[in-house]
This record gives sequence, structure tokens and C-alpha cells, in this order.
Amino acid sequence: MATWLYRLGLGAYRHRRLVLAAWLAVLTGAVCALLVVGGKLDNEFTIPGSESQTAQDTMAKDFPAAAGTSAQIVFTAPEGAKVSDPGATQGIQRTLAAAQDAPQVAVVIPPDKAGTVTPDGRTALAQVNYDVSRSDLDDGTLDSLEETTKAAEEAGLDVSVGGQAYGNGVLTPSVLELLGVVVALAVLALTFGSLLAAGMPLLTAFVGIGTGLAGLLALSSGVTVSSTALSLALMLGLAVGIDYALFVLSRHRTQLAQGMEPRESAGRAVGTAGSAVVFAGTTVVIALVGLVVVRIPFLTVMGLSAAAAVLIAVLVAVTLLPALFGLAGARLAPRPGSRAARRAAVASGEVPAGGTEKATDEPTEEPTGEATEEPAAKASVMGQRWARLVTRRPLLVVVGTVAALVTLALPAADLRLALPDNGTAAHGTSQRETYDTVDEAFGPGFNGPLLVLAEADTPGQAGQQQAAAVAGRLQELPGVVKVGQPQYAPESGRAVIQVVPEGGPQDESTQDLVDAIRGDAAVIERETGAAVSVTGTTAIGIDVSDRLSASLLPFAAVVVGLCLILLLLVFRSLVVPVKATIGFLLSVGASFGAVVAVFQWGWLADALDVARTGPVVSFLPIVLMAVLFGLAMDYEVFLVSSMREEWVRTGRARDAVIDGAGQASRVVTAAALIMFFVFASFVTTEDAIVKPIAFSLAFGVLVDAFVVRMTLVPAILAMVGRGAWWLPRGLDRLLPDLDIEGARLHKPARTEPARPLTEINAGSG
Repeated sequence: MATWLYRLGLGAYRHRRLVLAAWLAVLTGAVCALLVVGGKLDNEFTIPGSESQTAQDTMAKDFPAAAGTSAQIVFTAPEGAKVSDPGATQGIQRTLAAAQDAPQVAVVIPPDKAGTVTPDGRTALAQVNYDVSRSDLDDGTLDSLEETTKAAEEAGLDVSVGGQAYGNGVLTPSVLELLGVVVALAVLALTFGSLLAAGMPLLTAFVGIGTGLAGLLALSSGVTVSSTALSLALMLGLAVGIDYALFVLSRHRTQLAQGMEPRESAGRAVGTAGSAVVFAGTTVVIALVGLVVVRIPFLTVMGLSAAAAVLIAVLVAVTLLPALFGLAGARLAPRPGSRAARRAAVASGEVPAGGTEKATDEPTEEPTGEATEEPAAKASVMGQRWARLVTRRPLLVVVGTVAALVTLALPAADLRLALPDNGTAAHGTSQRETYDTVDEAFGPGFNGPLLVLAEADTPGQAGQQQAAAVAGRLQELPGVVKVGQPQYAPESGRAVIQVVPEGGPQDESTQDLVDAIRGDAAVIERETGAAVSVTGTTAIGIDVSDRLSASLLPFAAVVVGLCLILLLLVFRSLVVPVKATIGFLLSVGASFGAVVAVFQWGWLADALDVARTGPVVSFLPIVLMAVLFGLAMDYEVFLVSSMREEWVRTGRARDAVIDGAGQASRVVTAAALIMFFVFASFVTTEDAIVKPIAFSLAFGVLVDAFVVRMTLVPAILAMVGRGAWWLPRGLDRLLPDLDIEGARLHKPARTEPARPLTEINAGSG
């Protein structure tokens, strides 16, 4: 792979204008496609094949208004007044009449018909049904509904509009969310000491996410794409786009500082660091595409969208970036005498990096001269000092680190999953005010009623009697607050019955009631003659969460198995894959624990502006595992491959760990900080789905990079010693050599004579 990528890098450098024109054409084409076909995001959660979804589809044939989405209008009279007062009654009637004429409204159920007036007479709840799903509502439909409340407001009533028709909107990056890009630029500037070098990863990342998001939005005109899928693609595309370019650019600058020609350096950088980028990106893509096996459409689209963003970032890093190297020429080379130049000298072995203290597995000659006092010896001193510290007492470090991560993971035992509802919407929004008012005045169950589809064995009047019998039977179940009058279709014998539970949509008691109705379905059918099934938005959300919970362990097994196989191929070692897999599981567990502590228990909830604590977004665990797996492999590959290069070169196991960590720590630290700040900037959003996902990814990256990869990994490898790189001979012969480190590129036949940097600068002009 390294040889092929080396040639690709040389070709992109040589034909830089053609490559730049091609990427510009792709970006322009994606934007033009978006402008021509447009796009519409769909935040509906569906789960084909489940009882709730099947019943929903069946119900739509006879009761389109019940099967579609719905909104709520809440009227609240001032203190001492009632909604039944003449003026208030007239205002409510005029509002409901206007609502009936509003766009796409199928039917309006007034409070007196629904029986939704509080005992004190101060609050009334009307329901507005649409015969289309929430995603099929036209732009402006809900705005038109909100405008109908003026008559009631003029009558002195407080009015709010909410309900299931409202949901999470499209994430619009704000100043706070774009702050991550600013911080990334600062980290890149400090890392490279050059604004030209710092701006290059940002430029390529913007090209990648611009192409990906424009293409994704264009596809949304014909494919169901949620706003969460768009947000995840944006976060991942930006984070990995910057990081992958950082890895390749860092190798290129190091080689330029060592005197390599720009063209050859571009090829070598793509062949070596680019190989690691391709491998790391491939792991992310495979893990995200693996979400298809869960068989939930919105999650499938989410995984494929994010995978496409990562794939574009990889292609940009190995094609567009070397083309930009060709435009910059030798101007990307660090200035002689700069810290970057001294680090390059350390990396090349011209200057020792570790000072006088050198821990080895076997006696070595003492360094001579004053090389250890060179400023270059201080360039990577922090990374090496940390590596020496954690390898001095490796067993103690391993035990302490594992204990700390297990402690962080303990809250994960209390993990509860559910889909977000309007109770998690931002404070001050219309849907949140409506949700809170309904919860306080009528009870939490009115925010998430269940729908029971009763299918009688005989149509006509006999079927209607069976539906009434079903309603009476449902009223006897524990946890039921109210059972509505059955809506009956005499031609088909089907009826829809609304059941209001005691608990809210995310409460365990509501799930228990759904399970109870389904558990008694056979008994109810035997007693009444009608088959029953539970559906509605709340039941569909419960089924989605159950499907995701059941898929979590199998998906984890697939990811862990994939981790073992891929790392076995890359590092040709038994210890490295096992160690990396255990580290990944510890990172995931710690992230789960942090999410439960913040979003479920409420720790630091106010500081993070969490709208409401409660169950965690049901698809967060599986998305976190997929994304964090790929990102963890990024750091594993770049850190351990550097150690393996030193091991192959010197044969000294402990020195290889220390020197390799010292050389890779700067780039890994910069990459992890960039990714952390990009994810953390999205925690500021009010989106109830994006916020916990962004938090979990930011926390996971921080823990995995600094605690697992830069602390636990060196300690374990130092403790194992030479055994870390052992592989049985038979297995060694069977496995293909992927050459991620680009060892074949260092053969003399491929190496061109390096010219002094002054000649390179002169020639590039």
C-alpha cells in the first residue's frame, strides 16, 4: 500500500493544477446539485418490521389523521379566571376554527370533545391532527398554526403550541460551535510555527466537508436524511479532515527539514503517513458502515453519511494535500534553527533526543561529544519525559490507569436509553413550554399517549362492540390514566383507541405499560374477538430503543473482532492488538460513564446547559462505539507505528517505546486537542441529540488519546518488552504485509540524493 500511495502522492504533486481543478469541479458540482434539486431533512424515527411500525402503516389506511403527526394547543386562563368564561370560550373557538383552516390540518379535536380541561377550569388542551408525517409538513405549516392563536391571546389567554409535530430542527453552526475551528487553527499554528502550514489542514478540511455536506443535502431530496446525520457528518468530517492533513503535513515538513526535495518528500509523506491515514480512515468507515446491520433506516443513513464524510477526508489527504504541497514548494520547510527544524534533526537521528539518560534493554555505548546538550535534545523532551515516567514503574501505571478508567465507567451500569421528546427541547421554545404546561396541568402521560389498533374479526356494528370491549379492557390495566373513545372504521372493522399512561414518553412505567398490553394481547383477543397492537410515536420510540439495546453487544463484538484483526495485520504482533482492544473498551466504558453522570444523573448539567436530565439518546452508545473505534485506531497506529519503526531500527524494546512515543507525541497531542475542541464546540448546541453525542465524543477522544494511548500503551509495551513484537512464524507467513510504516520506501533504490535546503529554496522560486 505504501508504494502505491507514494506514486499517488508524486502524481498529485506533479499534476497539481489538474488535481486542484478536479477537486474544485467536484465541490462545484455538489453545490450545483444542491441548488438544482434542493433537499429536505427528515427527523422521523421509523423501524420497519416492528409491531408498532406495522400497526402504524396499517392504521394509515383507515385513519390517516391518527397515523399522521399531531400538534397541541394549550390555553391557560389568568389567575382567578376559567377557560369556560364567555370571552375565553369565544377566543378558543375562533382559534380552533382558524386552526381547522390552517395548511395541511386534517382535524382539530377541541378540549370539550377530548375531555382535556383541568378540574380547576384554568387550562384546556386541543389536539390538531395532520394526515402526513412530521417530515412531510411543508415549510411554514407550523408557523401558520401558531398564527391562529391570536384570537385566544386577545381574549386574555396564555397560549402555547407544541406536540409531536415539533422536533429537533436543523443544526445551524453558531459562533460558539465555530470556535472549535479557531482553536484548531491556534493548535496548528503552535504545532507548525507557520501560518502557511497551519492554514493548509483547515483549507483541505473545508473542501472535504463542503463537498460532503453539499452532496448529502442534495441526496436528501430523494433519500431520508436526518439533521442528526448532517451534524455527525459535519463534526466527523471537520475533525478527521484536519487531523489526517496534520499527520501527512507533519511528516512532509520533517522530511523537508532533513533536506529532502519537495517532490520526493510529498510522495514519501503520502506513502508513510498517508498509509496510516488510509488505514485509520478505513477503520472508521468500516465501523460506521457496520451500523447498517442494526436495520434501522435513520441509523443506517447516519452511519453512511458519516462514513462518506470520513472517506472524503481520506481522499483529500492523499490527493489534494500533496497537490497543495506542489504549489507551496519548499516554503513549507521549517526555517533553519527553528524548533521544527531541531525536531526534524532529532527524528533523523542526527541529534539524540533524550539527553544523557537513556534506558535500554542491553548495554549501549555512552554518547560522546556535546550532542546531548543541543537544543534539539529539548525539542521532544516532554514526550520522552512522559514516556520515561510511565515506563519507569509500568505495572503501577497499568494498575492505576485501569482502576481510574473502571471507576469512570461505573455509572454506565445505570445506563437507560430512550429517544428524546419535547421535554428535552431548549427552555423558552414553544414546544418546551407546551410540554411543561401539559405535564403540570394534565400529567406527563398526555405528552406521549399510546395508540392501540384493534382489528375486529367482524366488521360493522359487531366490530364496533368488540372495539368498545377492547377499550374497557385497556382501562383495567395498571398505569392507565385515560382511555379515549374508539375511532371505528365499519368497512374494515379496525378501530384506533388512545391510551394515556401515567408516565411520560421516556418513563419506565410507560414502557412497562406497552409490554403489559402486548403481553395481554392474546387474552384480550380471546375475550373480545379483536386483535390488538400498540403503536404511535411513543411506542415506536420504545421499539427503536429496544432494537438498539439488543444490537449493542453484537455490534460491540463485531467492532472488537475487527480491531483485533486489523491491528494484527498492521503490526504483526499478538500483544499490540489485544492491548489496543482492551484500551478501546476502557475508553468506551469511561465515556458511557461520563454521559450517564452528566445527562442522566445531572452532574455538571447546569454548566453544560442540559435542558433536562433523563435517559440517554438511544442510539448514542452504538454511534459512540463506531466513531470512537476509528478515532482510537488513529492514535494507536500513529503512536505504535513510530515505536515499531524504532524497534525495527534499533532492536531495543524499551528504547523503542520511549523514543517512538517522544517522536509521535507532539503530532498525536495536537491531533487529539484539535478533535477534542471540534467536538466540544458542538456541546454548546441546544439540540438534545447532538449535545450528548458531541460530549461523549469529546470526552472519549480526550481519555483515549491521553490516558489510554499515551499512558497505558507505553506502560504495557515496556512491561512486555520484546514480547510486544512477537508473532508466531506460521502466522507471520500467512499474514499479508501491509507495510503501513512504508519500510519499502526507505530502500536505497527509491531514495533520491538530498540537496541542501538552501538549494531547494533557490530552485523552488
